[in-house]
Order: sequence, then structure tokens, then C-alpha cells
Amino acid sequence: MARFHKVLVANRGEIARRIFRACRQLGLKTVALFADPDREAPFVREADEAVALGPPITGQGFLAIETIISAARRTGADAIHPGYGFLAENADFAQACADAGLVFVGPPPSAIRAMGTKIEAKQIAAKVGVPVIPGFATRNLTEITVMERAREIGFPVLVKASAGGGGKGMRLVERPEDFGAALAAAGREAQSAFGDPELLVERYIERPRHIEIQVLADEHGNVVHVFERECSIQRRYQKILEESPSPFLDDLLRERMGAAAVALAKAIGYVNAGTVEFVVDPNGAFYFLEMNTRLQVEHPVTEEVTGLDLVLLQLEIAQGAPLPFAQEDLLLRGHAIEARLYAEDPWHDFLPSTGTIVCWEPADIPGVRYEGGVETGSAVTIHYDPMLAKIIARGTSRGEAIRRLSRALEQLRIHGVTCNRDFLLRVLQHEQFQAGNFDTHFLSRHPELFVPPDHKAVGSVHALAAALWDQTRRRQEAKVLASIPSGWRNNPSQRQWVEYRCGDSLFRVEYRMVRGQQFNASVNGQGHTGEIVFADESGIALEIDSVRRHYLLHVAGAMRYVDSVLGHSALEELPRFPAPEMETVRGGCTAPMPGRIVALRVEPGQSVERGQVLVVLEAMKMEHEVVAPFSGRVQEILVEPGQQVEAGMVLVVVEPAENEAAASK
Repeated sequence: MARFHKVLVANRGEIARRIFRACRQLGLKTVALFADPDREAPFVREADEAVALGPPITGQGFLAIETIISAARRTGADAIHPGYGFLAENADFAQACADAGLVFVGPPPSAIRAMGTKIEAKQIAAKVGVPVIPGFATRNLTEITVMERAREIGFPVLVKASAGGGGKGMRLVERPEDFGAALAAAGREAQSAFGDPELLVERYIERPRHIEIQVLADEHGNVVHVFERECSIQRRYQKILEESPSPFLDDLLRERMGAAAVALAKAIGYVNAGTVEFVVDPNGAFYFLEMNTRLQVEHPVTEEVTGLDLVLLQLEIAQGAPLPFAQEDLLLRGHAIEARLYAEDPWHDFLPSTGTIVCWEPADIPGVRYEGGVETGSAVTIHYDPMLAKIIARGTSRGEAIRRLSRALEQLRIHGVTCNRDFLLRVLQHEQFQAGNFDTHFLSRHPELFVPPDHKAVGSVHALAAALWDQTRRRQEAKVLASIPSGWRNNPSQRQWVEYRCGDSLFRVEYRMVRGQQFNASVNGQGHTGEIVFADESGIALEIDSVRRHYLLHVAGAMRYVDSVLGHSALEELPRFPAPEMETVRGGCTAPMPGRIVALRVEPGQSVERGQVLVVLEAMKMEHEVVAPFSGRVQEILVEPGQQVEAGMVLVVVEPAENEAAASK
């Protein structure tokens, strides 16, 4: 048996922490790798040892095989766990580990190679009788031939990276005239994310569900499936909610899909944990999509409904242990749902968000589990995927799991970066989701989910709470006459006041303490009366217009972050004498976030139409298009391909057309 005692985790964030936890259970020592942005990250502290990788340079760090092998040698690690992403499905990496005498906690290189491209994987699946979707690879084909074959399949088609997943390098093309641009963009993303630009073009299945089967296999020929996970709620082909069991599958379909996954794993001599992904049409016909030869992001939902520890099993299998159960021993118990919390703005096309998390406080709720890579003070940078944490809720029924997950999201305190928490809540509370009536197009079919929330009502109450908490805190910190109310005068005249900005809304709070802890106040002219019940350093309890609530507050500079049963607000206290605004560039089209310029689509002097793509920007491993806000002529281009830019930096200056300029006056 290949026993080992120290595991190097070639990954970061929440998955590194998850693997370290399993290692500690088995008494194994741990080694972390970290690039400069993660120097103070929780996973670095939790490892027994940590090796610095330097700056996060493309193609280096977590993608540099020799660097990782060298780190294992320097620390005496005798096993490497790849987590997911980066080199987790790289057969050369698995082989390099073996050649260096290190145990790779995953499948053998031959199995990774067999499933390493979607093209070869489909061929193997077809040979063992697993249904596959009609499609073809673009390698060595001319652009004309690719278009002809795509027309033969019939539009819409799906273009995707052959070597990877997670929605990177993937485009849905509904019209032939959009095909060329989609191919080019998908190829660039595939090269950037996986180091391989090869693409696969497939027939697009209408109204599909995305369902995957977890498999486990040991070195002794034992292979089992550990039921399914429903992964149909996606944005940009990236999963955001996963659950087990699927509300769509019945016992017969579950058995058939499980048997197909096991047959495929056996055909390639698979060992360790893996996932076979399928698309399923409304009639229950299923088609092989790909096999992920690694641990999945959403593995916790399977753990919650089976009682298994998949990471611990991975480590034991890698040491030669046989599976401790047979297929008939595995049972589904209850229901589990996972939400992926991302640093992104759902109301603005899911643009990634960067910054510092100034407050991170998950709520302690029965049946809820948190797998996170961040804490208060963590920096969210452009260099890695924007996922902050996974929140998993289990229940005896699907309804109970949904309610617990909703409660956990509602009570989570996270401030400092924009996140998708409110969007996840909208999906969970949608009647069609709760009824189990959805497919991979659920989000696009429900545009009401994307209407930006109106924070005015909640922001108004929270602004009053922030103002009263601030004045209470000032009195508590006063060095003299602390018992006298804030703003006290012998002959009171004007009320005290403060102004806050919350999103696009402004709140002017005016207040006066009248008797003891009682007050009268107004917010934007709307009058209120009430009483301060109590206040401390963490928040304030107020009775406002006869309704008592508790408000938690966190201060970061001019920001007042308020959490209550009503919701969450980020209030910026405005200075009484604001500084003059900086001059802006007329017609300047700016970067929506920090990133790297991938391509310029226009030239100086070129005429452009409103919505035309000007620049392609890469951030957090995804491409984002900067488009012309109006029709006009390109006056100046201020960046070049490969350049790193900051959020708000002017990229292209467009002189508005005469009709646009007149309309703006």
C-alpha cells in the first residue's frame, strides 16, 4: 500500500481548507502553496507548512508543474492533492508526481488522458453504450469546414473548450452569423484557462437539465456510483445552485444513469473520486457530456445526503484501501442544496467584484454547513475565480433544505465586496424553483430575477439606525458629560443631521433626542418617533413607530454596514463639505473592473454603433466585453493588448455622433 504522511495541496481557498480538514482527521501533515495575494489567507495559516509562489503570473504558480513538485520535495511531502481547477485534470501533472515518487490523490494519468478531451471521452462513452450528443472537434478543420459541419448539425449549437469545464471557453450560438466571433472568443478563453485552444461543437439540447453522477473507485476493481446531483441552475454555464437528489429523477432513471457512469469508469480503469456529467431532456433521455476526473466543487451535497466524507475516502483510496461499502450499502437520506456565493454583481451582468471583505460572519443555523476561503479582512483580487464560499443546507425534505439555506443567506453578514447573495435568495424563493420546474435556461427565462432591488425602504430605516448608533457611540466615547444627549442645547433649535448614500439613493437623516432615550426624527422628510432600547459596540435595538428591531452595524471608514431582519445596507456617510468632483474624459469608455486587455476590436477613426464591442477584457478567468455606450467615431485608444488596467481607467475615447450629442443636451 502507498502509505503517505504529508500532503501538499496544489490549490487554494476553500478547497484547500476542506482537504486540510480531512487530512487532520487521518493524522496527515499538510503543506499549502500560496501566491502573493493569498499571503494572509486562512488556508495558508491552517497548513502545517506553506510555500510561497511569488506573484500570480499567468502560466506559473499553481500551473507550474516543476514548481509544485519542487515544493513537495523541499517540504518532505509524499503526496499531492490537486483539489479542482488548475492542474487537477492534467495528466502530465499526475505523471510528474508518479515520476517524482509522489502519490497523486486522484485517478491514474491514463484515466485522465482518456477523459482529458471531450472528443475522446465521447468516443469511449459511445463504445460502452452511453448515449452521446452529435458533434465534432474543430482541430485541423478550416473555418469554412467548421461552418459547414455546424450547419449540418443545425443551429443552435454549443461551442466549448475540449480540455476544460466550468463554463470557460463555452458559447451558445443561435445564428450562423454569430458563429465566427463565438469560435474566436471561446478559443481564447480555452487557451487562457486550460492551455489548449481546441474546441468542440455540439448539437444544442433544448430545455436540458444538467445532472451529474458521483463515482468512487478503488485499486481493487470496486466501482460504485454515489447517486446524482442536480446542477441546472447556472449562469454563463457556471453552476450557482446544486442539490441532491434531483427533483426530476425517479428511481429507474437514477439507476440507469448510475449504471452508465459506473460502466464508463470501469472502461477507463478509473480510480478515486470522479463525476460523470449528463444532459437530460424533458422526456428523460440522457446524453454523456463529460467526465470530471477530480473532486467537484459541489461534492458537499452528496456528503450531506449519504453521510460519506468524499475527501477522506479520496485520501484512503490513494493509500490503497478498498472501498468500505458496496453499491447496495449506499442510501439517500433527506435532501441537500448548495449555494455558491460569488463576488459579483448580478444586477450588472454578473461583473466580478474586487476589494476587501470588511465583515464576514456566517450565521449558526442547524443543518447548515459553510465551506469558505475568506474571512474578515480577506482581499478579493482579479487573479482567481470570484467564488467566496459555498453554503450547504440539508433537511428531511427539499422544502426544509430550501428554507434553511434561505435563512442562512438572509442572516449571513458579508460586507466590503458586492456579492450574489440577494440573487441566490430570489432563485430559492421562486415558485417554479420550489416546485422543481426548471432546466439550464431557468435564469434566462425569468428576467424578473434580474430587476435590481429597490433598497429605498430598507435603506431609509437602516440610515436612521446608523445615525442613532453613531450618536450613541459618540456619547459613550465622550470624555466629559457623557450622560448628556448628543446635540443638547439649552434652547434646542435645529435637529442634528447626517446624509448617507446607498447605491443610487440618498438619505438625509434628521433627529433630536427628547427625553432619555426617546427621539423624534425624519428620513428624507418622512417623520418617525421612537426609543433607543439599547446600544453597544456591535449594534443598536430601536423601537421605531412602535416596531422594535435589532440592527447590527459595522464601520469601515465612511461606510456604515447595517444588517437586520429587513435586509442589508451599505451606507456611505457623506461629508458635509464634499470635495470637488474630478474631471472626467468626455466620451471615455472605462474598464468595469481590474483586468487584462485581451483584444482591441476597433481602430482610431473608426465609426462605431451603440453596443458595438470596443475592447475585450479578461478578469477572474472570464472574458468581458466593453461596448460603445453610443454611436460615434473612435477618437483615441489608450490601451494595448496584454496591458493590465484598473477599474475606471479610460480605455477608448469615442466622439458621439451629432444626433447622440444633441440628444444628451
